[in-house]
Amino acid sequence: MGDFLIEFKRFFRKGDMVLLALCLTATVFGLLVIASATNAVNSTRYIILQGFSAVIGVLFYAVMSSIDVDTFSEHRTALVIFNVLLLSLLIPFGVNTGGNKSWIKLPLVPFNIQPAEICKVTYILIMASVMNSHQNRLSSIPSVMHMVVHLGLIVGLNMVLSGDAGVSLIFVFIFAGMAFSGGVSLWWFLLAAGGLIAVVPFAWNHLMATYQKNRIMVLFDPTIDPQGLDERYHTVQSLRSLTGGGVTGQGLFHGNRTQADDLVAGHTDYIFSTIGEELGFVGCIAVMVMLLLIIIRCIHVGVRSTDYMRRMVCFGAASALMFQLISNIGMCIGVTPVIGLTLPFISYGSSSLATIYAMLGLVSGVHARPTEESHERYIRPY
Repeated sequence: MGDFLIEFKRFFRKGDMVLLALCLTATVFGLLVIASATNAVNSTRYIILQGFSAVIGVLFYAVMSSIDVDTFSEHRTALVIFNVLLLSLLIPFGVNTGGNKSWIKLPLVPFNIQPAEICKVTYILIMASVMNSHQNRLSSIPSVMHMVVHLGLIVGLNMVLSGDAGVSLIFVFIFAGMAFSGGVSLWWFLLAAGGLIAVVPFAWNHLMATYQKNRIMVLFDPTIDPQGLDERYHTVQSLRSLTGGGVTGQGLFHGNRTQADDLVAGHTDYIFSTIGEELGFVGCIAVMVMLLLIIIRCIHVGVRSTDYMRRMVCFGAASALMFQLISNIGMCIGVTPVIGLTLPFISYGSSSLATIYAMLGLVSGVHARPTEESHERYIRPY
């Protein structure tokens, strides 16, 4: 406990305050847009919960920054068990939202919690630990299979218990980003692409529901829902709001569709469209720049670290944020399927915001300790 308090105090001296400042800037921007997007339905509750989550998130950021990532690596099995138990809470406490059972409602907790968001943080640590243990033979069959087993466990469990393909894809993208940046041979990526092509016909015909197929086909086939009343409905409404603001927008709290509550999920999944209507092209560019600066900062901290595992943690965090950024904006402009992923820091979402801060707290910890400080750590014999 004493060592942790020392590290916590050290956070204020060596933690990544640049990254924290970028996160807080994006959070404040998000709070303003959420307030406007929910103005028609009384925004007070949303602002209070999002603000509370931001405070908790900053605390998580400081705590995670104060823990050496090597400590997590030494307890990799415990992290795996934690993920399994956390996702298992979906069985007794899971609630259906948007067709998925990806949220849990706990007694006395004023908001729902998405377990997969928390698992995203622990999965990055697990993946970094596994890669670190195999770094000298990373492209060997046992090493790659070890990584794939952990990916299959978290994705399979999440899909079976929640059915949320969107969040499951985040784990896949984290895996791909970390494997690529960590040095896994490109031949494995080509093999994976070939396997995916071979599996797609079976998954399309036997595993995917009609609405899921239409969400993909609507991107390529204009004959599907041409009136925009079914599969294309949300995309059509999103584009109308996104393009309605022109260059500078109609102004916060003045968007025609936003203030009339005509944009579904305008404070969550489609908040980028709200920004387009009320702050225009300038506002959209501003939010993309803010988020890209956060991602670039994660990569910068990782590149500066000479320790392999620490680099992988930073690249894993950057991969997760990049996927959500691309997926959410792509969904709003109609070039990627609608999978219900929020825009980091900007969209309303208590568990999402708090866990993103926790994830970036790991990056701050790498900034504070770019190399392993103790060279006499006890190594358990195998």
